[in-house]
Amino acid sequence: MDRRQFLHRVGLGAAAFGAVPWAARMARAQESVTLPFGAGERALVAYPQKRPLIQMTARPPQLETPFSVFDEGVITPNDAFFVRYHLADIPLSIDPDTFRVDVKGKVDRPLSLSLADLKAMEPIEIVAVNQCSGNSRGFFEPRVAGGQLANGAMGNARWRGAPLKAVLDRAGVQASARQVVFGGLDGPVLPATPDFVKALDIDHARDGEVMLAYAMNGEDLPFLNGFPLRLVVPGRYGTYWVKHLNEIEVVDGVYGGFWMQSAYRIPDNACACVEPGKAPSKTTPIQRFDVRSFITNLADGAKVPAQADVLVKGVAFDGGEGVTEVLLSADDGVSWSGARLGEDLGRYSFREWRAQIRLPPGEHVLRVRAVNRIGQSQPMEPLWNPAGYMRNVTERVRVLAA
Repeated sequence: MDRRQFLHRVGLGAAAFGAVPWAARMARAQESVTLPFGAGERALVAYPQKRPLIQMTARPPQLETPFSVFDEGVITPNDAFFVRYHLADIPLSIDPDTFRVDVKGKVDRPLSLSLADLKAMEPIEIVAVNQCSGNSRGFFEPRVAGGQLANGAMGNARWRGAPLKAVLDRAGVQASARQVVFGGLDGPVLPATPDFVKALDIDHARDGEVMLAYAMNGEDLPFLNGFPLRLVVPGRYGTYWVKHLNEIEVVDGVYGGFWMQSAYRIPDNACACVEPGKAPSKTTPIQRFDVRSFITNLADGAKVPAQADVLVKGVAFDGGEGVTEVLLSADDGVSWSGARLGEDLGRYSFREWRAQIRLPPGEHVLRVRAVNRIGQSQPMEPLWNPAGYMRNVTERVRVLAA
């Protein structure tokens, strides 16, 4: 069945999107927030299975996590996890009992797998960050087009599912295979709009870590985070994490669809950057996270006691090398001291860090900077590209000690 036939034939299963009417979402707006950049006013809206999140768009729903959530713990709760769709024709109900994912193309044995089939396979679990390519785009100067996100289009979860490698091995990948292509149940409203389809090189797809995830933090995936099945690509930006995954095709060429060849591309140079206002001469598909770190327990403008021990804590992560050091500055980057790292949940996870500082009376600028196993760190000044991707500057938090 194609996507539309599927939606016509399935009913609302026990674990499908809940009974709250879809249109009721707007009535649940309780308050608003103002993000720290121009035109930053946003509504806080609670969709089914979600606490109030920052609404970027209503159709399709795009929801940013309030930054205070990241101070609650290193694992992002399911009801606070950000939501990103590309196309507005999204499924409103999916019956997990009749759901299938098809594996086809350059394989010896085409498959049509149920959730029960996938759950019968030896599972894997990985704690991994999912981060939107445009996370923090609203801070770019000069401003760029696209969703004006603050720092909340990211989250860290414990994902459980079937390894893609095992599924491909069961299908029998042919020797000519070069890439694996993935599609989901969301689709375009207009026929001229390209369907959202992504691709991974065959060796990456078979690395044993890419998974078909059916569980998130010990529960079924929330509907808006891809129920009942999504692709999890640890260390890579969320554009590859296809939701409501129902089609996997092995191809013997390089997939040429819009969302690989035109969208989600960055300048093809070491910094993935160009001079502000200029277009890159050459681009390449976005891939792995840069190193990032954040202060989570102190907001910009916070007041702290002078001449007393002040706890500063936050999270750091990268694209899979693993964070090995976090440095904190209380003088806007003039000097740095090491922070204490928290539990290591794996190389794709947030890594909590903590430090104590003692400040004299007055205004101070805090900065945090992470370093990974191969020595990569964060720039002191923001890098720019016309799509507003991959921001990872050392973040500044101004505090007043009194």
